[in-house]
Amino acid sequence: MKLRLKGTQDTISDRGRPLWLGLLQMAEKASMCRVNTGRQSAILPESFYKEFKVVKMDIEQLESILSKLKDISILVLGDYFLDKYLLLDPALDEKSIETGLTAYQVVGKKLYPGAAGTVTNNLRALGVGKVIALGVAGEDGEGCELIKSLQAIGVLADNMVITGERFTPTYIKAMIIEEDGRREINRIDIKNRIPTSRWIEDLIIERLVKLSREVDAVVVLDQVTEKDCGTVTGRVRKKLAELGDTRSDLVIYADSRVYTYFFDNILIKCNNHELLKTFHYDPDKEPEEDLIRKCGVMLSLKNNRPVFVTMGSKGQIVFEGEKVTEILAVPAEGPFDICGAGDATTSGIISALCCGASYCDAALFGNTVASITIQQLGTTGTATSEKVLNRFREYKLKEAL
Repeated sequence: MKLRLKGTQDTISDRGRPLWLGLLQMAEKASMCRVNTGRQSAILPESFYKEFKVVKMDIEQLESILSKLKDISILVLGDYFLDKYLLLDPALDEKSIETGLTAYQVVGKKLYPGAAGTVTNNLRALGVGKVIALGVAGEDGEGCELIKSLQAIGVLADNMVITGERFTPTYIKAMIIEEDGRREINRIDIKNRIPTSRWIEDLIIERLVKLSREVDAVVVLDQVTEKDCGTVTGRVRKKLAELGDTRSDLVIYADSRVYTYFFDNILIKCNNHELLKTFHYDPDKEPEEDLIRKCGVMLSLKNNRPVFVTMGSKGQIVFEGEKVTEILAVPAEGPFDICGAGDATTSGIISALCCGASYCDAALFGNTVASITIQQLGTTGTATSEKVLNRFREYKLKEAL
């Protein structure tokens, strides 16, 4: 793959060196500005992008999207976790005979499909007609609970790979009952920390190719941070890049915690900190918006597809090559629980794209969905079509004042 940077006659290949480094080096030959990142000073062109701020989706367009959701089908490929919430009553605490330590007593339990499962949950809540799960679960109790929780919300889980080689990834979240509410204590994580076997990769790739012919979109949730220890390994990303290059009829969209740079030829969503980390900037510092815009453009150029960057309370920025569009957040009243907000945004974006929305309208639809889920405290929230329509009407009314 070769790219040409605006303002130069040079091209750069992604073979042999990091493309982000080549882009920065090429930029030195264009008109320049220096951006101080705290760790280093990056050289970037002053006229590196063209900014737009007007998004005009109206209520009729949103209603059109909602009316089509029942007719679309989406494959959700990725890392499926079980979110297990345990409610503990301290009044029932017991002393363990074996250890002398406090034995906490569970008085309530809630189970939800998490990570990629959160996206399936949101898609079904919105009213998407067919949602297919493709991932890996263990032959264990958590795996059984995960499959049952997917089936309970109407997700087709027959293509999940079930194997005794793997744990079912699980987040165990214990909440202690207190007078003024509930207090979460240390989370317990069950993860796989050895590479995924080749036969599992082969089966995932085979099912991905087959199912991609049956759906309108493929959503990729790359949650596992340990290299090649999850569903979305390097080989799976390569196959996704091939599909993205050859299947113009198929929407393919990825959200990755740490491997954003390694996707090609597909839509990408990340938050502002993940974006900067992709280009080796300090993700813990408050990012400068101009730097975010320049990195977003570079990622879109490198990937040959649009990029959605979420900005928390500031909304989103959509990058279509050098075109940069700011999509404001949809206002909502607190308090907030932002757990799962990114997955809610993803569900909104991909649903709207399948219904024919533009990239920017899809981003606004995603913002609307997230504005509802963050108001649901102590759980990973969802939004129904009715709630989305009502929230968008409120938004347009306030916008008109």
